[in-house]
Formats: sequence, structure tokens, C-alpha cells
Amino acid sequence: MSFQAYLDAIEDKTGLTPRQVLDVAKQKGLDHSDIKAGQILEWLKTDYGLGRGHGMALVHVIKKGPEIEAKYVGTDGPHRDETELLWLDGKATKPA
Repeated sequence: MSFQAYLDAIEDKTGLTPRQVLDVAKQKGLDHSDIKAGQILEWLKTDYGLGRGHGMALVHVIKKGPEIEAKYVGTDGPHRDETELLWLDGKATKPA
């Protein structure tokens, strides 16, 4: 599953866009550099019922922003994304 597919599935599971979840993380202070991934994963599991795979996609966005490495972009394999920039504003507004 690609990073973007995880983010789209999170929207389906939570009813929130990835950006909205990111905003909540910021409000809770979970975007600080000293926060460990485990703390974020525990919050996502407790508040939203998200598992590790989905949680780690959000950890990436919370800690590093919406850009992913070029090695994850392309047409080969099931884990490939279309671009290096993840779409955080919801599936309904995603450019075609």
C-alpha cells in the first residue's frame, strides 16, 4: 500500500482528512521534535483505532511533512506513489 493509499484509508476510517488529523496532532503538541513515534501511534490507536501501518504514515507526515523520497514514486510495485508530495486535504479535493 502506498503512503497516499494509507492516508486515503485513514480518511475513510476516521472521517477526517489527513490535514485535520495533523492539526489535532499540533494542538496536542505531538509535532515537536522530541516526541517519539510510539507516543503518536498510541494516540492514533486510542483516539481513532488506527493500527501501526496507518499510524506510521501519519507519523511520517507529522514529523517530516507531506514530502516523500523519490524512491517511493513510480509505477513498479504495490507501494509506489504517483508524486513526491502527499495530498493531505481529502480524497474529494484531490487533483485528478
